[in-house]
Amino acid sequence: MTTTTQDSRNKNILYLAIGSTVAFMLYITFVLTPTGACFKLDSGSNSLGLSFSYTKDIVLSFFESRSQKQLLCYSQFLQIWDAIFAIIYSLMYASWIVWLFNNKRWLALIPILGMVSDWSENYIELIMIKTYSDTGAISETIVSLGSGINSFKWVLSSLTYLIILIGIIIAIRNFVTRSK
Repeated sequence: MTTTTQDSRNKNILYLAIGSTVAFMLYITFVLTPTGACFKLDSGSNSLGLSFSYTKDIVLSFFESRSQKQLLCYSQFLQIWDAIFAIIYSLMYASWIVWLFNNKRWLALIPILGMVSDWSENYIELIMIKTYSDTGAISETIVSLGSGINSFKWVLSSLTYLIILIGIIIAIRNFVTRSK
């Protein structure tokens, strides 16, 4: 690839990274936070997926503290708004990784796997909500599965942050070295 083509490609990736970062911030502010208000409580956890893991008691407490209307809202949030959010944050992280590590694009698979884990965990949460709404109980097995997938999502997320941090450090070091 010629230098001009490579520079143009890098510039386009940078624009995608910046644009997806702006979309990420706007989505959290104007979509995710307002749509999540319908199941939010003044105290306690407002999302199972924001903790590293959870137990059957934590899930039951989370569900019992909400009305059926709030659980329905939480279900819709998981199916629609959180799923879209996973696409946005994966695009943002992947584009920054591709821009920072020009020759190691395979590293962008880490945030994509995180997105798939997030969707999988949401699906398990939806099963738990349905089961709880129908029977008033939930299976220890399904809770363990959801918690395990959730933990895996957070490991991938931490790995994503580490990759980006290393990329920033390398970029700064290269910039400082080139400036001398």
